[in-house]
Amino acid sequence: MPSLPSKTLETFPNPKPERDYHIHMEIPEFTCLCPKTGQPDFATLTLDYIADQTCVELKSLKLYMWSFRDEGHFHEDVTNRILDDLVRATEPRFMRLTARFYVRGGVFTNVVAEHHKAGWAPAPRVELSQFPANSNTRG
Repeated sequence: MPSLPSKTLETFPNPKPERDYHIHMEIPEFTCLCPKTGQPDFATLTLDYIADQTCVELKSLKLYMWSFRDEGHFHEDVTNRILDDLVRATEPRFMRLTARFYVRGGVFTNVVAEHHKAGWAPAPRVELSQFPANSNTRG
């Protein structure tokens, strides 16, 4: 039996809730309709998040994204709606959704929406120095 689009986002327990780690997903086949013309809009969505207690299940995410195919949405609206739905389902520490819509009428549109859990702050970024390839680091 073939799958059908769905607005249900399923989750599963974060396997390492004590650690902040970056989850990165790329969704290159997102489509919805222009609410003015009814023509299709195409986008690549990039989802970056740091889970708290739950993670989004991939098949449900795919079916959720598919559910927008026949709906009319402005780019700004659909990006924020998807972020809100994902935040509601997973309650992450941090989540960023970047929507890169393909050119329409000579204009590319990129929309970036973020969520930060109250009280959460990222750990300081660690930069590792690189020694030149020909340096002798042993004394």
